[in-house]
Amino acid sequence: MSYTGVTPTARSRAMVREARHLLFTVAPGASWIIVFLVLPSAYLMGVAFMSNGPYGLPEMPLSLESFKRLAGFGFLGWSPGNLYTLIRSLWQTLISTGLVVLVAYPIAYYITTCRERWRPIMLLLVVVPSWTNQVIRTFGWMNLLAPGTPLSGLAESLGLIAPNMGLYPSNFAVTLGLVYNFLPFMVLPLYAAFEKLDTAQVEAAQDLYASPVRAFWHAVFPQTLPGLLAGIVLVAIPAFGMYVIPELLGGGKGMMLGNLVATQFSGGANWPLGAAGAILMLIATFVGLFAMRRIGKRLGGGEEVVI
Repeated sequence: MSYTGVTPTARSRAMVREARHLLFTVAPGASWIIVFLVLPSAYLMGVAFMSNGPYGLPEMPLSLESFKRLAGFGFLGWSPGNLYTLIRSLWQTLISTGLVVLVAYPIAYYITTCRERWRPIMLLLVVVPSWTNQVIRTFGWMNLLAPGTPLSGLAESLGLIAPNMGLYPSNFAVTLGLVYNFLPFMVLPLYAAFEKLDTAQVEAAQDLYASPVRAFWHAVFPQTLPGLLAGIVLVAIPAFGMYVIPELLGGGKGMMLGNLVATQFSGGANWPLGAAGAILMLIATFVGLFAMRRIGKRLGGGEEVVI
Protein backbone atom coordinates (compact mmCIF):
# COMPACT_ATOMS: atom_id res chain seq x y z
CA MET A 1 0.00 0.00 0.00
CA SER A 2 1.34 3.44 -0.95
CA TYR A 3 1.22 6.29 1.55
CA THR A 4 2.50 9.07 -0.77
CA GLY A 5 0.89 12.44 -0.09
CA VAL A 6 -0.53 11.34 3.27
CA THR A 7 0.20 13.15 6.53
CA PRO A 8 2.36 11.33 9.12
CA THR A 9 -0.59 10.92 11.50
CA ALA A 10 -2.86 9.47 8.84
CA ARG A 11 -0.02 7.30 7.61
CA SER A 12 0.60 5.85 11.08
CA ARG A 13 -3.13 5.18 11.56
CA ALA A 14 -3.31 3.41 8.22
CA MET A 15 -0.26 1.31 9.09
CA VAL A 16 -1.83 0.38 12.45
CA ARG A 17 -5.08 -0.63 10.73
CA GLU A 18 -3.15 -2.68 8.19
CA ALA A 19 -1.10 -4.36 10.94
CA ARG A 20 -4.28 -5.10 12.95
CA HIS A 21 -5.97 -6.57 9.87
CA LEU A 22 -2.90 -8.70 9.14
CA LEU A 23 -2.83 -9.87 12.76
CA PHE A 24 -6.48 -10.95 12.73
CA THR A 25 -6.12 -12.80 9.42
CA VAL A 26 -2.75 -14.48 10.04
CA ALA A 27 -2.82 -15.09 13.79
CA PRO A 28 -5.39 -17.96 13.84
CA GLY A 29 -3.54 -20.01 11.23
CA ALA A 30 -0.13 -19.21 12.69
CA SER A 31 -1.33 -20.13 16.20
CA TRP A 32 -2.70 -23.44 14.91
CA ILE A 33 0.61 -24.28 13.21
CA ILE A 34 2.63 -23.33 16.30
CA VAL A 35 0.46 -25.23 18.79
CA PHE A 36 -0.18 -28.40 16.77
CA LEU A 37 2.97 -28.64 14.62
CA VAL A 38 5.92 -26.61 15.88
CA LEU A 39 5.56 -27.31 19.61
CA PRO A 40 4.93 -31.09 19.25
CA SER A 41 7.89 -31.34 16.85
CA ALA A 42 10.11 -29.45 19.29
CA TYR A 43 8.94 -31.74 22.10
CA LEU A 44 9.74 -34.84 20.04
CA MET A 45 13.20 -33.48 19.27
CA GLY A 46 13.83 -33.03 22.97
CA VAL A 47 12.54 -36.51 23.85
CA ALA A 48 14.62 -38.16 21.10
CA PHE A 49 17.86 -36.98 22.72
CA MET A 50 16.91 -38.18 26.21
CA SER A 51 17.57 -41.53 27.85
CA ASN A 52 15.00 -44.29 28.16
CA GLY A 53 13.83 -44.49 31.76
CA PRO A 54 11.52 -46.83 33.66
CA TYR A 55 8.31 -47.77 31.82
CA GLY A 56 9.76 -46.26 28.64
CA LEU A 57 9.46 -42.63 29.75
CA PRO A 58 12.22 -40.19 28.81
CA GLU A 59 14.64 -38.99 31.44
CA MET A 60 17.98 -37.23 31.74
CA PRO A 61 20.83 -37.34 30.86
CA LEU A 62 20.88 -36.49 27.18
CA SER A 63 21.96 -39.36 24.97
CA LEU A 64 22.17 -40.58 21.38
CA GLU A 65 21.12 -44.07 22.42
CA SER A 66 17.71 -43.83 20.72
CA PHE A 67 19.31 -43.05 17.35
CA LYS A 68 21.73 -45.94 17.82
CA ARG A 69 18.81 -48.25 18.57
CA LEU A 70 16.99 -46.91 15.51
CA ALA A 71 20.07 -47.75 13.42
CA GLY A 72 19.94 -51.31 14.80
CA PHE A 73 22.60 -51.20 17.53
CA GLY A 74 21.40 -52.79 20.77
CA PHE A 75 22.67 -54.69 23.79
CA LEU A 76 23.48 -57.77 21.70
CA GLY A 77 25.16 -55.92 18.84
CA TRP A 78 23.75 -54.85 15.51
CA SER A 79 20.41 -56.14 14.20
CA PRO A 80 18.96 -55.31 10.75
CA GLY A 81 15.34 -55.30 11.98
CA ASN A 82 14.83 -51.52 11.98
CA LEU A 83 16.74 -51.20 8.73
CA TYR A 84 14.39 -53.72 7.13
CA THR A 85 11.44 -51.70 8.42
CA LEU A 86 12.85 -48.52 6.86
CA ILE A 87 13.56 -50.24 3.54
CA ARG A 88 10.08 -51.81 3.55
CA SER A 89 8.53 -48.38 4.19
CA LEU A 90 10.47 -46.82 1.30
CA TRP A 91 9.64 -49.72 -1.01
CA GLN A 92 5.94 -49.70 -0.16
CA THR A 93 5.86 -45.93 -0.63
CA LEU A 94 7.54 -46.10 -4.04
CA ILE A 95 5.36 -48.97 -5.29
CA SER A 96 2.13 -47.45 -3.99
CA THR A 97 2.92 -43.98 -5.36
CA GLY A 98 3.84 -45.41 -8.76
CA LEU A 99 0.62 -47.44 -8.95
CA VAL A 100 -1.44 -44.43 -7.85
CA VAL A 101 0.10 -42.37 -10.68
CA LEU A 102 -0.65 -45.08 -13.25
CA VAL A 103 -4.27 -45.33 -12.12
CA ALA A 104 -4.89 -41.63 -11.56
CA TYR A 105 -3.59 -40.35 -14.92
CA PRO A 106 -6.27 -42.01 -17.12
CA ILE A 107 -9.00 -41.26 -14.55
CA ALA A 108 -8.13 -37.55 -14.44
CA TYR A 109 -7.88 -37.39 -18.22
CA TYR A 110 -11.22 -39.17 -18.69
CA ILE A 111 -12.97 -36.77 -16.32
CA THR A 112 -11.71 -33.78 -18.29
CA THR A 113 -13.07 -35.31 -21.51
CA CYS A 114 -16.57 -35.71 -20.02
CA ARG A 115 -19.26 -33.11 -20.53
CA GLU A 116 -18.86 -30.16 -18.21
CA ARG A 117 -22.05 -30.91 -16.28
CA TRP A 118 -20.84 -34.45 -15.50
CA ARG A 119 -17.38 -33.48 -14.24
CA PRO A 120 -18.43 -32.46 -10.71
CA ILE A 121 -20.31 -35.75 -10.35
CA MET A 122 -17.29 -37.75 -11.52
CA LEU A 123 -15.02 -35.90 -9.11
CA LEU A 124 -17.54 -36.49 -6.34
CA LEU A 125 -17.46 -40.22 -7.03
CA VAL A 126 -13.68 -40.13 -6.66
CA VAL A 127 -13.73 -38.14 -3.41
CA VAL A 128 -16.78 -39.61 -1.61
CA PRO A 129 -15.03 -42.80 -0.34
CA SER A 130 -12.45 -40.67 1.48
CA TRP A 131 -15.28 -39.12 3.52
CA THR A 132 -15.62 -42.43 5.34
CA ASN A 133 -13.34 -43.13 8.28
CA GLN A 134 -10.09 -44.74 7.19
CA VAL A 135 -10.39 -47.54 9.75
CA ILE A 136 -13.84 -48.48 8.44
CA ARG A 137 -12.61 -48.54 4.85
CA THR A 138 -9.64 -50.68 5.86
CA PHE A 139 -11.92 -53.15 7.63
CA GLY A 140 -13.94 -53.29 4.41
CA TRP A 141 -10.84 -54.36 2.49
CA MET A 142 -10.11 -56.95 5.19
CA ASN A 143 -13.50 -58.51 4.48
CA LEU A 144 -12.99 -58.35 0.70
CA LEU A 145 -9.54 -59.98 0.82
CA ALA A 146 -10.20 -62.55 3.54
CA PRO A 147 -10.13 -66.32 2.79
CA GLY A 148 -13.23 -67.58 1.02
CA THR A 149 -14.05 -64.31 -0.73
CA PRO A 150 -14.37 -64.05 -4.54
CA LEU A 151 -11.08 -62.13 -4.86
CA SER A 152 -9.20 -64.69 -2.79
CA GLY A 153 -10.87 -67.51 -4.70
CA LEU A 154 -9.77 -65.99 -8.02
CA ALA A 155 -6.19 -65.61 -6.78
CA GLU A 156 -6.26 -69.20 -5.50
CA SER A 157 -7.53 -70.53 -8.84
CA LEU A 158 -4.70 -68.68 -10.61
CA GLY A 159 -2.16 -70.24 -8.27
CA LEU A 160 -1.14 -66.92 -6.74
CA ILE A 161 -1.87 -67.99 -3.15
CA ALA A 162 -2.07 -71.26 -1.26
CA PRO A 163 -5.51 -72.86 -0.71
CA ASN A 164 -7.62 -71.30 2.06
CA MET A 165 -5.03 -68.59 2.71
CA GLY A 166 -6.66 -65.44 1.36
CA LEU A 167 -5.08 -62.23 0.12
CA TYR A 168 -5.15 -60.78 3.62
CA PRO A 169 -2.92 -60.35 5.57
CA SER A 170 -0.08 -59.71 3.14
CA ASN A 171 2.13 -57.01 1.63
CA PHE A 172 -0.14 -57.09 -1.41
CA ALA A 173 -3.09 -56.12 0.78
CA VAL A 174 -1.07 -53.25 2.26
CA THR A 175 -0.13 -51.96 -1.20
CA LEU A 176 -3.73 -52.24 -2.41
CA GLY A 177 -4.98 -50.40 0.66
CA LEU A 178 -2.47 -47.59 0.19
CA VAL A 179 -3.36 -47.19 -3.49
CA TYR A 180 -7.08 -47.11 -2.72
CA ASN A 181 -6.65 -44.69 0.18
CA PHE A 182 -4.47 -42.12 -1.61
CA LEU A 183 -5.96 -42.28 -5.12
CA PRO A 184 -8.15 -39.14 -4.68
CA PHE A 185 -5.10 -37.13 -3.59
CA MET A 186 -3.51 -37.82 -6.98
CA VAL A 187 -6.61 -37.53 -9.16
CA LEU A 188 -7.58 -34.04 -7.98
CA PRO A 189 -4.27 -32.22 -8.72
CA LEU A 190 -3.92 -34.09 -12.02
CA TYR A 191 -7.47 -33.12 -12.98
CA ALA A 192 -6.65 -29.47 -12.22
CA ALA A 193 -3.58 -29.76 -14.47
CA PHE A 194 -5.53 -31.46 -17.28
CA GLU A 195 -8.14 -28.70 -17.19
CA LYS A 196 -5.44 -26.20 -18.16
CA LEU A 197 -4.02 -28.48 -20.87
CA ASP A 198 -3.20 -26.73 -24.14
CA THR A 199 -4.61 -29.19 -26.67
CA ALA A 200 -2.97 -27.28 -29.52
CA GLN A 201 0.40 -28.72 -28.47
CA VAL A 202 -1.04 -32.25 -28.55
CA GLU A 203 -2.53 -31.67 -31.99
CA ALA A 204 0.79 -30.26 -33.22
CA ALA A 205 2.60 -33.37 -31.99
CA GLN A 206 0.08 -35.59 -33.78
CA ASP A 207 0.43 -33.53 -36.98
CA LEU A 208 4.18 -34.18 -36.82
CA TYR A 209 3.45 -37.94 -36.73
CA ALA A 210 4.57 -38.38 -33.14
CA SER A 211 3.67 -41.70 -31.59
CA PRO A 212 1.17 -41.66 -28.68
CA VAL A 213 4.01 -42.18 -26.21
CA ARG A 214 6.11 -39.34 -27.65
CA ALA A 215 3.07 -37.06 -27.90
CA PHE A 216 2.30 -37.71 -24.24
CA TRP A 217 5.88 -37.21 -23.12
CA HIS A 218 6.52 -33.99 -25.07
CA ALA A 219 3.06 -32.37 -25.13
CA VAL A 220 1.05 -33.67 -22.16
CA PHE A 221 3.54 -34.59 -19.46
CA PRO A 222 5.29 -31.18 -19.18
CA GLN A 223 1.93 -29.44 -18.86
CA THR A 224 0.68 -31.81 -16.16
CA LEU A 225 3.98 -31.90 -14.26
CA PRO A 226 2.90 -29.42 -11.53
CA GLY A 227 -0.18 -31.49 -10.76
CA LEU A 228 1.85 -34.70 -10.80
CA LEU A 229 4.46 -33.39 -8.37
CA ALA A 230 1.79 -32.01 -6.05
CA GLY A 231 0.04 -35.39 -6.12
CA ILE A 232 3.29 -37.25 -5.39
CA VAL A 233 3.87 -35.06 -2.34
CA LEU A 234 0.29 -35.62 -1.12
CA VAL A 235 0.62 -39.39 -1.58
CA ALA A 236 4.22 -40.34 -0.81
CA ILE A 237 4.75 -38.36 2.40
CA PRO A 238 1.71 -39.67 4.35
CA ALA A 239 2.15 -43.17 2.87
CA PHE A 240 5.72 -43.32 4.24
CA GLY A 241 4.46 -42.86 7.80
CA MET A 242 1.16 -44.73 7.44
CA TYR A 243 0.04 -46.69 10.50
CA VAL A 244 -3.55 -47.93 10.14
CA ILE A 245 -3.32 -49.73 6.79
CA PRO A 246 -0.10 -51.69 7.48
CA GLU A 247 -1.33 -52.53 10.97
CA LEU A 248 -4.69 -53.93 9.83
CA LEU A 249 -4.03 -55.25 6.32
CA GLY A 250 -0.46 -56.34 7.02
CA GLY A 251 -1.38 -58.34 10.08
CA GLY A 252 2.06 -57.81 11.60
CA LYS A 253 3.80 -59.05 8.44
CA GLY A 254 4.38 -55.67 6.83
CA MET A 255 5.44 -53.30 9.62
CA MET A 256 6.31 -49.85 8.37
CA LEU A 257 8.00 -46.91 10.06
CA GLY A 258 4.71 -45.53 11.38
CA ASN A 259 3.98 -48.86 13.10
CA LEU A 260 7.47 -48.89 14.62
CA VAL A 261 6.98 -45.40 16.06
CA ALA A 262 3.51 -46.21 17.42
CA THR A 263 4.79 -49.42 19.03
CA GLN A 264 7.48 -47.56 20.97
CA PHE A 265 4.89 -45.24 22.49
CA SER A 266 2.67 -48.15 23.55
CA GLY A 267 3.75 -51.77 23.90
CA GLY A 268 7.43 -51.18 23.12
CA ALA A 269 7.73 -48.66 25.99
CA ASN A 270 10.60 -46.62 24.55
CA TRP A 271 9.54 -43.04 24.00
CA PRO A 272 12.99 -41.74 22.94
CA LEU A 273 13.20 -44.42 20.23
CA GLY A 274 9.69 -43.56 19.00
CA ALA A 275 10.60 -39.85 18.95
CA ALA A 276 13.75 -40.63 16.97
CA GLY A 277 11.63 -42.50 14.41
CA ALA A 278 9.23 -39.54 14.21
CA ILE A 279 12.17 -37.18 13.58
CA LEU A 280 13.33 -39.52 10.82
CA MET A 281 9.91 -39.16 9.17
CA LEU A 282 10.13 -35.36 9.45
CA ILE A 283 13.58 -35.41 7.84
CA ALA A 284 12.26 -37.67 5.07
CA THR A 285 9.40 -35.20 4.51
CA PHE A 286 11.75 -32.23 4.09
CA VAL A 287 14.10 -34.23 1.86
CA GLY A 288 11.16 -35.35 -0.29
CA LEU A 289 9.86 -31.79 -0.67
CA PHE A 290 13.31 -30.50 -1.59
CA ALA A 291 13.81 -33.32 -4.11
CA MET A 292 10.41 -32.70 -5.72
CA ARG A 293 11.16 -28.99 -6.11
CA ARG A 294 14.53 -29.76 -7.69
CA ILE A 295 13.03 -32.35 -10.02
CA GLY A 296 10.27 -29.95 -10.98
CA LYS A 297 12.81 -27.21 -11.75
CA ARG A 298 14.89 -29.57 -13.87
CA LEU A 299 11.97 -31.04 -15.82
CA GLY A 300 10.18 -27.72 -16.04
CA GLY A 301 12.87 -26.11 -18.15
CA GLY A 302 14.50 -24.15 -15.33
CA GLU A 303 11.26 -22.83 -13.85
CA GLU A 304 10.78 -24.02 -10.29
CA VAL A 305 7.49 -25.80 -9.68
CA VAL A 306 5.74 -24.53 -6.59
CA ILE A 307 4.72 -27.33 -4.22
